[in-house]
Parts: sequence; structure tokens; C-alpha cells
Amino acid sequence: MPAARRKQKQHKEEENVEKTSKKKKQNQVLVVLHRLKRNKMAMVGLFVITLMVLASVFAPWIAPYGYEQQDLYNIFKAPGGAHILGTDNLGRDIFSRLLYGGRQSLKIGIVSVAIAASLGIIFGSIAGYYGGWVDNVLMRVLDVFQAVPGLLMSIAIATTLGPGINNAMLAIGLTTIPGYARMTRASFLSVRGMEYVEAATAINATDSRIIWKHILPNAISPMIVQITMGVASSILAAASLSFMGLGAQPPLPEWGAMLTAGRTYMRDYPYLCIIPGLVIMVAVLSINMLGDGLRDALDPRLKN
Repeated sequence: MPAARRKQKQHKEEENVEKTSKKKKQNQVLVVLHRLKRNKMAMVGLFVITLMVLASVFAPWIAPYGYEQQDLYNIFKAPGGAHILGTDNLGRDIFSRLLYGGRQSLKIGIVSVAIAASLGIIFGSIAGYYGGWVDNVLMRVLDVFQAVPGLLMSIAIATTLGPGINNAMLAIGLTTIPGYARMTRASFLSVRGMEYVEAATAINATDSRIIWKHILPNAISPMIVQITMGVASSILAAASLSFMGLGAQPPLPEWGAMLTAGRTYMRDYPYLCIIPGLVIMVAVLSINMLGDGLRDALDPRLKN
């Protein structure tokens, strides 16, 4: 009987700790959203990215032509008329290919970050929570990967696996794991000594429950910013891999691949490179603007 009462009391205490942590988190989210709305640059970035995502998703209904459709009577057609952004060397409409290409570029950015963040958060959480030899082993292994320049490592992995969208996503994702792991570890070390974590430990909550229910939700703020910035970096990395023939393969459109295809005709038809290059620049700039806004909203002390 006493054992049952102790168990019931422990369960009640754990619920109280969770309620307190959840209420605090909800209040923080509302404050962050309010700050973010007041940041005009972040809102501009969010608007542009939302527009790009929607345009890519609804490309089959928005694009005037299919991405493989050719107009052999209008090869190298300058921007204007029926082809508002011109055509390429095969008579394909550049505007339509940009819309379809956004699907691939944004998919690479999001999926590769999802791979890196998922594994990085798991490794960083384990290292930051347990410390000691576990921390040392994990961090030293990640140091080995981080010692090699990221783009060079991505090229090596993509070359080994072979060209293609899926292999490019995997290469970029595996290369960027150490950054997310280190950020998670640092966040865990700063949060691990908080009172609500000690309270959860005092009532004998399991390690997994403490990590996922108490520490991680309160240590996630810096990682949200890094994940946002990571999407922009991944889009650039994907463009670099496609530029070297390791990303999207013809005839599949992708912004970096379109840039690669246009470089051959750069002197006579510069718009073939300028237009996809500008789209990549606007996408990366908008995501970075949103990331800066999130950083300022999550920690106003960093604004100045």
C-alpha cells in the first residue's frame, strides 16, 4: 500500500512539473510570434518564401508549359511575349522550368536539413545529457567529419553514391550533422541545470522523459534558427552539386542545374544564367532574413 501511494504521489508530482513546463513554453511561443510580426524584414522574407513554396507546389496549374515541352521555332527566345522569361537551347520555357525547379531545390533544402537536424539533435542530446566519456566519444567522431570542408565532403559522398537528387540530399544532410549536434549539446548544457530539470530528476523521471519532455523543448530555440539558416545553406550546396553535375540530372529542372546548363551560352544568352542565379539569390536571402528575424525574436539581446 505505501508503495502504491508513493508511486501515485510521484506520478502527480511529475504531472505538475510537466504542466508548469508546458505553460511556460506556450507563453514563450506567443511572445516570440509577437516579436516576429514586428520585424518587417522577417515578414518580407516569410512572404517571399511562402510565395515561392506555393508557386512550386502549384506549378502544374501555374506554369504555361510543361518543363520538358519544347518550342523548336523559338530556341533561345529572349524574355518577352509568349515566353516571359525566354527559352533555352532546346526551346523550353524558362519560367515554367523555374516553377518546377523550385520543387527540387526547396525539397533538397528541406529534406537535407531534416536528415541533419534529426541525427544531430539525437547525437547532441545524448552527448549533452550524459556527458563524460559518451560526450567525448561522440564529439571526437564528429570532429573528424567537421575537419573536412563541408562542400568537399558533400562532393566526395555524392561522387561515391552517384549523381541524383536523392544522393545529393543525403550527401548534404550527412555533411551538416556536426553543426546541429554541437548546437544541441551546447543548449543541453545550458538547460540541464535548470530547476525544472532538477525537479524532474528528483522525482525519478526516466532519462528519456527528462530529455524529450523537459530539456529538449526548452533548448530548441537556437536550433530553430540554425535549421532555418540551414535550409538556405542546403539550397546553395545543392546548386553547387548540380553545377558540378552531381545533383539533378536532365531533363529534371532544378535551379542549380539550370545555371549549369546556361553557362555554356553565357556570352551570347546571359539571361540563361542570370535568371536562375537571381532566383537562388532571392530564395537564400529571404530565408536568411527570416532566420535573422527568428534569432532576434527568440533572443532580443542578440539584436544589437
